[in-house]
Amino acid sequence: MEKNMLVGIIVLLLIVVSFAGGFYNIGKEISNLPVETLSASETNGLLQMREEEKLARDVYLTLYDTWGIQIFYNIARAEQIHMNIIKSILDKYDIQDPITDYTIGVFNNEKLEKLYFDLIAESKNSVIDALKVGAEIEDLDIYDLDMFLKETDNQDIKLVYNNLKSGSENHMRAFMSQLDRYNATYTARYITNDKLQKILNEKNNDIDN
Repeated sequence: MEKNMLVGIIVLLLIVVSFAGGFYNIGKEISNLPVETLSASETNGLLQMREEEKLARDVYLTLYDTWGIQIFYNIARAEQIHMNIIKSILDKYDIQDPITDYTIGVFNNEKLEKLYFDLIAESKNSVIDALKVGAEIEDLDIYDLDMFLKETDNQDIKLVYNNLKSGSENHMRAFMSQLDRYNATYTARYITNDKLQKILNEKNNDIDN
């Protein structure tokens, strides 16, 4: 079976399997919260995070295919759940989904598409580089989620962003733990190193993604 076809099958399996487990719990919470007025910045934030979670999923699937390390597959599965959670908010507010093609590396947001290929290039030399790319993606996610949380007062969006942020912090701890096994580390590019250290000192959040 050709590699691209195999990765495509994995993507489809992730989409189906990710609707099991914790997604339904938060999906129910989202639907129970009131519909509130959306600002332009709230809408733009949701659109960006929908594709930013796809960026994470796509990179991790590509790195899993390249290096065969289970952490990349496991977190790619979590990122698909994150994508589903954002999609539930888009549907609730009748916002058009920016993702029209689930193919790995394809994005409506040109900056994210460029970032995908830049990150893949960064990850090619070694497993350590690949793990650092994982940490960099979570770094970016946490930074953006913190920013978007400041720009919204909608209860349902705050619920979603806080859930995604908890997941990203768990993922960051996982990647940093793997890097530690190689006597390697990662220096934050988006959040501060003080914030990174605070995250690493905390325990994993009790969530399903």
